[in-house]
Amino acid sequence: MKILSLLALLMILLSSFQSALKETLVQKAARIHNAVLTIDTHCDTPMNLSRADFNLAERHDALTSDTKVDLPRMKEGGMDAQFFAVFLGQGPRTEEGHANANKKAFDIIHAIYRSVEASPDLAQLARTPEDAYAIEKTGKRAIYIGMENGYPLGHDLSMIEKFRNLGVRYITLCHTSNNDICDSSTDKKGPEYNGLSPFGIEVVKELNRVGMIVDVSHISDSSLYHVLRITKVPVIASHSCSRAICDNPRNLTDDGLRALAKNGGVVQMCILSDYVKTPDPNPARDSVRAALRVKYNNFIGLTPEQEQASWADWRAVMKKFPQKLANVKDVVDHIDHIVRVAGINHVGIGTDFDGGGAVSGCFDVSEMGNITLELVKRGYTEAQIRKIWGGNFMRVFKAVLKGAEKKS
Repeated sequence: MKILSLLALLMILLSSFQSALKETLVQKAARIHNAVLTIDTHCDTPMNLSRADFNLAERHDALTSDTKVDLPRMKEGGMDAQFFAVFLGQGPRTEEGHANANKKAFDIIHAIYRSVEASPDLAQLARTPEDAYAIEKTGKRAIYIGMENGYPLGHDLSMIEKFRNLGVRYITLCHTSNNDICDSSTDKKGPEYNGLSPFGIEVVKELNRVGMIVDVSHISDSSLYHVLRITKVPVIASHSCSRAICDNPRNLTDDGLRALAKNGGVVQMCILSDYVKTPDPNPARDSVRAALRVKYNNFIGLTPEQEQASWADWRAVMKKFPQKLANVKDVVDHIDHIVRVAGINHVGIGTDFDGGGAVSGCFDVSEMGNITLELVKRGYTEAQIRKIWGGNFMRVFKAVLKGAEKKS
């Protein structure tokens, strides 16, 4: 009986020790998360700014509102800086199509300005690397602007500098389809140029010249290698994962990771579940999705009203057929792999919130600290976590600006 009592006591003490250790890790993670500058390089929250029921300054419930980012939740999640994407789905590659995309891009930029400037006590627009650090000290959120898809450029290189002057700091060269700049990783027709088009080569050079970041997320493998041969400064993948961990063409191969690291660039880890972990088959959901693609012409060339309707229909399908999400551990598995292949200096975070990004345990921006907690559990140091959460991206950001200064 004495032995049994002693064993029971030891079990209680062990359990208490484990609980204390867990609490220590939680506290350590919270301290680090609060201490480092945290940057998410890609969210599609601007798509919500035209919704009558959405106010960036108000807190929304992730489930009932189907939104992932607002200023109160950024504060809750310890998210200091966020890149709002000026997203343009690929439409007709015609003069009219390009003109419409160009107008829409300016409209979205102005909507971002209005929303942020309407909340001067909560947020501030940022343009330089230094801005984020200065804004963080005020307790506000720093909002940067990126552009997802070079479609609005049309064939006019001068648009790059115009967008730069309005605060756009990176351009994702294409989206899910080939455009006049380069091949996409997911165009069902396959490659068109086997890399960059002649115009795309000039786009990369002009981005370098004016000090805007080249974003290689969404582009094909051959396009990636072509960009890396042309660019004179580091590039980013604003929201991409590892293909070795999840075999999706949107993700980067190990060779691609090594090439990007050699360039000095950074891969910003995406948490869109399909790119994090291969989803379980769901034929019923896939059938309904396919029908929506037919209904909305594969989401190409839609009017603003049609776009709103298509997103509402898509969200309804996701609610009817809820996806089994990947989790935070799966996300950090990708980070571990990228660190092994490319090195600790070449990985960051780009969630794709409000564009499909979400995993269990990090379902919206209020839960970002859980990624830090998992990193701490795996033995990452504060210095390493500081690099992942923003240091690596800021290094690239500064290098791009410095490269432009040399050219001027």
